[in-house]
Amino acid sequence: MIAQIARRIDIRPLRRDASARDRQHRPQTRHGFYILLLLPAMLLLVGLLATPAVYIVWLSFQKSTLGQDPAFVGLANYAALVTDGAFWRAAWNTFAVVNVIVYGELAFGLAVAVLLRRVETGRKLIIAAIIAPYAITESSGIVMWRFMMEPDVGVASRLLDGLGLVLPWDSEPWAGLALACIIAIWHHMPFTFLILYAALLSVPKETQEAAAIDGATAWQRFWKVEVPIIMPAILVAILFRYIFAIRLFGEVWLLTRGGPARLTEVLAIYLYRETFQFRNFGLASASGVCMLLLSLLIALPYLYRMAKEVRRDA
Repeated sequence: MIAQIARRIDIRPLRRDASARDRQHRPQTRHGFYILLLLPAMLLLVGLLATPAVYIVWLSFQKSTLGQDPAFVGLANYAALVTDGAFWRAAWNTFAVVNVIVYGELAFGLAVAVLLRRVETGRKLIIAAIIAPYAITESSGIVMWRFMMEPDVGVASRLLDGLGLVLPWDSEPWAGLALACIIAIWHHMPFTFLILYAALLSVPKETQEAAAIDGATAWQRFWKVEVPIIMPAILVAILFRYIFAIRLFGEVWLLTRGGPARLTEVLAIYLYRETFQFRNFGLASASGVCMLLLSLLIALPYLYRMAKEVRRDA
């Protein structure tokens, strides 16, 4: 009797529904298992990053020098920064230099990427020559530039003198910072170039051809068609270069050591002096926290813009 009832009732759809539910739950279980495997490495990475950051924030509220136990002083270190003219000068120098570097690299990198896209022969050789400075270590490149710009024996200095151009980088603060900007742009521009060049190559030719048929000029096609398409890549390049450029140290330190009279100091050199020269670890930590906050203030607008671009393209 029971067997006859079972034959009359088709239970195969129920089995299919159960197997479908199993398949739906399987990817979620698999993803959870992968996250569980990654969890130890993620916790280790967060610990390595968070522990020094928390310690620096804690130390910024302490009075600490070499051979002395830290003593809580509240916001005294931050108050000392606010009243320190050297800090504000370093902050202004950092703001000016970083903006010149980032947008200088963007302008040169985008221009080179646009021009190189039109080149047919020898493109690989040209790309290798463009990215060659990025393969040179930072200190080696800076020392090389310093030798070339030596006022008496430098090749580049003699060439500029012959053209009637003088760059007194060893005596004038503006010239020292200008040379630091030139070196930074020369060394890091390949990074921006590679991002923008790859983005330009991904622009569909059909879009450009359609704009040309509609009567758009070459400049209009570039500005109205290509730039909006590669805008996410531009934002990524700007964001990364801001984050790295705000830590500018070697270019200024190996050229001028922050002189003359600390007039070419940037925030990284200010932090270095307070730490290793004056042994004022609390004040140095406070300046490091200020650098971190400045980086976040710079990064947040670009992250917001990138999120808008992603939502618009979705």
